[in-house]
Amino acid sequence: MTVLTQTPADRAIRDCVAPLLPARTSMVRLRLLGTDVLLFHRLVRDEHQRREAAAAEPVNSMGALQVLHALPAGLPVPLETLTRPEQAEVRRLPSGAARVTARTVTRSAVRPLAVDLAVARATRTRHPLEAAGQFAPFCRRAILLKQPPVRHDDLVLEAALYGIGVLAQDRGGIRLLLAPAEHRPQRHTAAAWHFVEDLYERLSPRTEPDATVS
Repeated sequence: MTVLTQTPADRAIRDCVAPLLPARTSMVRLRLLGTDVLLFHRLVRDEHQRREAAAAEPVNSMGALQVLHALPAGLPVPLETLTRPEQAEVRRLPSGAARVTARTVTRSAVRPLAVDLAVARATRTRHPLEAAGQFAPFCRRAILLKQPPVRHDDLVLEAALYGIGVLAQDRGGIRLLLAPAEHRPQRHTAAAWHFVEDLYERLSPRTEPDATVS
């Protein structure tokens, strides 16, 4: 993941999609999953402050996230109810991720960021809907076209089918042609949590605490 410098066009996109987003959403431009993408996100204030106070270590291991994902937040779970591999993973958890006693484990960590929208740019080597589709497990998605799709109505119809928004750049600036559908993941996964942790680890020094989510 490479963090890129924001451009005036990025800020125009932010102004265009602002009505679709919660208040005080932050924006970052990244090279991610082979795509130049704008991500709109909010820091989870309570979790960020908890980690800061506990000097918590990064939670960036899939093994750790898989076992944490299977535990309820804030409720002690008897270690004897876990498999031996899960018990071994619990003992390797990063500092601050959970409270572990001789008999129980209580998950402390929750997702530290809420990711609201990914806007992917069209490229010569990848279909724009394919580029945006990579972010389906994580957030709402949209594509940015360099010009209005006057002869590409099929693209807009296809985007609507997949719930992907469409923005286009013209002489008047950035226009929203199709709003993205709400993000309703079929299930929550450790992989989606890993995406958030990776983003948080790279961006948290530059991010203001903006939001509280459960």
